[in-house]
Amino acid sequence: MLRFRATIFHLGLYLFTLILLSITPLLFLIPRQWSHSYLSNWHKFALWWLRVTCNLTYVVRGEDNIPEGPAIVLSKHQSAFETIALQAVFPAQTWVLKRELLWIPLLGWGLVIMDAIAIDRQAGRKALRQVIAQGMDRLKKGLWVIVFPEGTRIAPGETGKYGIGGAMLAAKSGYPVVPVAHNAGEFWRKNGFNKRPGVITISIGPVIDSKDKGAGEINQLTEEWIETETRAISTLNGQWPE
Repeated sequence: MLRFRATIFHLGLYLFTLILLSITPLLFLIPRQWSHSYLSNWHKFALWWLRVTCNLTYVVRGEDNIPEGPAIVLSKHQSAFETIALQAVFPAQTWVLKRELLWIPLLGWGLVIMDAIAIDRQAGRKALRQVIAQGMDRLKKGLWVIVFPEGTRIAPGETGKYGIGGAMLAAKSGYPVVPVAHNAGEFWRKNGFNKRPGVITISIGPVIDSKDKGAGEINQLTEEWIETETRAISTLNGQWPE
């Protein structure tokens, strides 16, 4: 039954995505704010469709920790779910992501319109400078910047190496950091197809003031809070029910 429900979810989402992005070239001709508003329909549909087909939804804890102005969100990365749900949790935003995503027809154009910061993961310091320069540009425009410091999806119970890019952006720009923990990987596995019904917990931590802090300290504070909170909200103790 899980596979059947997941199949319906993916088919519906792919179809909606194709329809939504079919007019992507036209979005370059209208104000960027309107384009962002139009493309936001994607995450709204995805979350609704996920609930309808797979009986999978989420709750948010710590919403009072969200600051008023733009900030840098450093989030745990376990599945594809958080790339969808964070769009509903935080205000207008963009993301640091691998540049290969821009090469996907239609989707890539949509990411360009959303001002995504697309980096070459193998570029080292060049990629870091790109994150800082483009990240500061997006923040000044009023956009939140979403960063997954582990760089790739990590299975529940495991911790990836926290990259310095997001913390460096915070240290250089002075914008605050908002750490995010969740247990999405326990319901939607890394590279998994099936979705386990239930309620995912997204936990937003206290703002980390980046002023007068180095990137290393910011990164350490972020990792400590995220990993501690991720363990606290875990529901499966490492066991995935079939």
